[in-house]
Amino acid sequence: MSASARSEEIEKYRLHAGQVAITKDSETRDDIGHPVYIADDFEDVILGYHCALISPHAGKLDGKFLNALLRTRYVSDYFSRNAGGSGQRYYLSDSSIKDTPLFLPPFEEQLLIAGILGSLDEKIEVNRRKIAELKFLAKTIYDYWFVQYDFPDVNGNPYKSSGGAMEWKDELKREVPMGWSVVTLFSIAEIVMGQSPPGKTLNEDGRGTLFFQGSSDFGDVSPSNRTFTTEPKRMARQGDILLSVRAPVGATNLALSSCCIGRGLAALRGRKCSNVFIQQTLKTVESRFAAKNVDGTTFGSLSRDELRGILLANPPSDILSAFDEIASPIGEAIRTSVLEIQELTKQRDMLLPLLMNGQVEVK
Repeated sequence: MSASARSEEIEKYRLHAGQVAITKDSETRDDIGHPVYIADDFEDVILGYHCALISPHAGKLDGKFLNALLRTRYVSDYFSRNAGGSGQRYYLSDSSIKDTPLFLPPFEEQLLIAGILGSLDEKIEVNRRKIAELKFLAKTIYDYWFVQYDFPDVNGNPYKSSGGAMEWKDELKREVPMGWSVVTLFSIAEIVMGQSPPGKTLNEDGRGTLFFQGSSDFGDVSPSNRTFTTEPKRMARQGDILLSVRAPVGATNLALSSCCIGRGLAALRGRKCSNVFIQQTLKTVESRFAAKNVDGTTFGSLSRDELRGILLANPPSDILSAFDEIASPIGEAIRTSVLEIQELTKQRDMLLPLLMNGQVEVK
């Protein structure tokens, strides 16, 4: 955001490397005190009034260690208990922040602990960048082949740019390469519509089968594991594409493992094509999904018949096979990186309280 400030305010609230900022007010008690480490100096950035800026004393408190410490359950519980306000907004007073009790080992040990946790965070961030690049690569190749129609022709040249023949398809209201057919989504993908289990069977204790009701738990690649059911109904397989069929219609995620899906989701898997192809194809009809989000009196939804009947241009099997040979390893690399992030996060969160309360020492 752009803002104006007096020179003394700019000097006081400018961000410097080594500081830690936390959120100090929000709508709920458990949504305050979230920390972030300031890794670099910012000459033209200041902190807004919804946050508090903490500047550790040199040689006494390490900023990275403090950032990790503020992420522990102990500190978050302290902030929740000491939050002021009620009803619509809660806040942390200056005194409650300053009086936060901390376990503080010697400075050199702080650096070692911060280094261990930091290395895990850095690896997680490397994987996130890798995933972003792989997703971009998969989309770029798909668009080049099946949107621009410049897939390799028999001579290895880009088809449309090299003068490949095109023909008009009334059903699609556009040209497609000569010989391509028009098919329904159901003809190229198996589709499982979700069905919600009884509410009394749901839990967040890990009992039973992983369950996703809709897109509320969707992440950048896959959903967050939060809810389970002891009476699963409709199941998605590992590797299936999960599609939100209730507002917002059209969001997609990858099922990392077998899971139960509720009424807000459908699971799709390719019949004779990769799931990467299916997911990228769903993205090409996002405009149709967007129209569904404004339909109806309450919220948009997509029925089984509407989903099955979506019309698509169908490439010949040899072109699909050539694409899948390239795309499937990309999809597997994305899945592997996501699983590694989950494992690294689990390790970090397991180590965090042990290191912070002195149960584990760093030699």
